[in-house]
Amino acid sequence: MLGSGNIIKMRSEFANPVQYFLPIGETELPMNNLIGKSISLKFTGQINCISCGKRTKTSFGQGFCYNCLQTAPEASETVMRPELSKAHLGIARDMDWAREHDLIDHFVYLAVSGELKVGVTRHHQVPTRWIDQGASEAIILARTPNRHISGVIEVYLKNFFSDKTNWRSMLQNKTVQEYNLPEEKEKAYQLLPAELQQYLHPDNHIWKMNYPCSEFPEKIASVSFDKDPEISGILNGIKGQYLIFSDGRVLNIRKHNGYFLEISAID
Repeated sequence: MLGSGNIIKMRSEFANPVQYFLPIGETELPMNNLIGKSISLKFTGQINCISCGKRTKTSFGQGFCYNCLQTAPEASETVMRPELSKAHLGIARDMDWAREHDLIDHFVYLAVSGELKVGVTRHHQVPTRWIDQGASEAIILARTPNRHISGVIEVYLKNFFSDKTNWRSMLQNKTVQEYNLPEEKEKAYQLLPAELQQYLHPDNHIWKMNYPCSEFPEKIASVSFDKDPEISGILNGIKGQYLIFSDGRVLNIRKHNGYFLEISAID
């Protein structure tokens, strides 16, 4: 057996290609080493909340028990909607947590993951955030002193850019068109009102991500441990937080945060 225990989303290291590691129990499994091999992932039926650790029958919001979904700061609605953050006003589920996660520099960015999208991330999450989304390239548009302002910029730009990732196009490695990111950044900057233009990030560095995948699927079938407790096959590659199998099945690891798995190699 390669490993057993509760899992959380894969950790990544920026390299060419991206290196992936799956936290499982008390260890990490180097996932790139398994590409091209037959593996089995078996769900034991046990789910533990990634916040409090308690056993739960159902996972909410990618890994929380219901109580933590309602109370844990890392499950706050501001995680998905940064414009709703009120930490700068002294209002949060947990101000100590907010000081470390909301009241720090944030980046507003443009990334290509199938199509061009706008998004927000904490400054220390570059380039992890883009890797988790399976972006092929990205550029930083603005730097703000807190989460709320970055969210306001994102909401404004949603009128002109998508804020969603088309996960199917991303996994098929399809791009709607070629994008000139510095030009798109300038376009976004010109669209912003003056009070938000002051946060422009001057660096036009383009981050490019290359993922470990021998072949991207033509057709995709999403699989889940909630429907199939054992998922096995030849691992063709990894992109975003998805394992891609040779028959076109894809498994979203992040969706199964807190699940207790047994992972084995198949001879």
